[in-house]
Amino acid sequence: MDAAGSNKSYDIRIENFDVSYGEKSLLIDASIHLIYGRRYGFVGRNGLGKTTVLQMISSGQLKIPSHITILHVEQEVVGDETLALQSVLESDQRRENLLKEERDINTQLQDKEGNDSTDVLSARLSEIYHQLEAIDADKAPAKAAVILAGLGFTPKMQAMHTREFSGGWRMRLALARALFSKPDLLLLDEPTNMLDMKAIIWLEDYLQTWTSTILVVSHDRQFLNAVATDILYLHSGRIDTYKGNYETFMKSREDRLKNQQKEYEAQQQYREHIQACISIIIIIQSPELKPVAKESEVILKFPECNKLSPPILQLDDVIFYYNEDQVIFHNICVSASMESRICIVGENGAGKTTLLKILLGELNPVKGLRNAHRNLKIGYFSQHHVDQLEMDISSIELLALRYTGNPNFFILDEPTNHLDVETIEALGKALQKFKGGVILVSHDERLIRVICNELWVVQGGTVKSLEGGFDEYKQIVEQELQATL
Repeated sequence: MDAAGSNKSYDIRIENFDVSYGEKSLLIDASIHLIYGRRYGFVGRNGLGKTTVLQMISSGQLKIPSHITILHVEQEVVGDETLALQSVLESDQRRENLLKEERDINTQLQDKEGNDSTDVLSARLSEIYHQLEAIDADKAPAKAAVILAGLGFTPKMQAMHTREFSGGWRMRLALARALFSKPDLLLLDEPTNMLDMKAIIWLEDYLQTWTSTILVVSHDRQFLNAVATDILYLHSGRIDTYKGNYETFMKSREDRLKNQQKEYEAQQQYREHIQACISIIIIIQSPELKPVAKESEVILKFPECNKLSPPILQLDDVIFYYNEDQVIFHNICVSASMESRICIVGENGAGKTTLLKILLGELNPVKGLRNAHRNLKIGYFSQHHVDQLEMDISSIELLALRYTGNPNFFILDEPTNHLDVETIEALGKALQKFKGGVILVSHDERLIRVICNELWVVQGGTVKSLEGGFDEYKQIVEQELQATL
């Protein structure tokens, strides 16, 4: 029974549906069962139809009972004169409608003061106050502010107009609105792509307390491990359900494949054994198992590179700014070697990409020096390269195309955006085997842990190396979140 006393079910069953893209069939006779209150990670190779399924659910092409509210975080908030905090508050339509009716009735009561007809209006106003109290309407601004703060909006930013934000920040606003409005079914498509590490850590904690249903497409293994209670696995034109988070799913899938392979091999041996003794008719009548279909493994290999003697890449007392009144970096001193596996972290807007461009030599220091080995060949890849992809070229193919010149050092800016889990795993393995240096900006915790042996934190115009690595950084972030929320 729901809060309103209704016996309506909020579980979702979508049976026997097909999904196609153009002339290509993606899903055939598929089914999805979502139990209310559980959080489903939706995984599978890129291009198999995960995003299409979300769009079909949110658009109504896949039928869901009308009493179930659905919100798909798909488009950024429109930039206009609305303040960021107000934009979030307005996403709760019930609260907004009650507040509007309250204002309208109060205006009518003032106009009809002393009139007998005010009794009906007063009675309705009393009902509205009761409903507002029931939904804690007076606490809504504080709740909205907490969500915005968790997603990286400072008090000053919360008071800014939505038109003043970039597209990335307006996507964060769209996510904040969805979290605040609490639909029965929340659809998220790669939510961590728009967030920095601090916001991701907050979102993981926040979603663990979510009481309705979530269906989230994500390539971030750590995020799925923290958030998902179940996994929907899209493959071979169907969707399989596994209980548990991503790591549990991986083990369960491996066990299931092993069992299926054993059953197939046992049947083949049995059929071969009885073929000489029993009529072929009996063999034909027994159901024949198919060979176990395994997905092709993603393999990425970077070219061999020549070793260089140090120093390889250094910034000495670098000061950088576009405007003298807004200095981005003060006296930066950092260095990298052929053995370096450095991850750069920090909040969005702190200057991570600017630091990469200085290291690349695309931006020159205002003061200080950039020193690079004369034979240094840097392979650079950024999320913007992915955004410029042609539809028939994958991210991994672009990686291969860009690294044909045998680089001996990689600088990667959010390379995992738009990659599926399997490809990220392949990227991690390839970078582990690479004999040159690596500097990486990423919000993917697992990739950071697999590759990096050094962590640089960009904050307040400085770059600080943390001896405790990612564990120390995560502890600092969690302490900051507790102090500010």
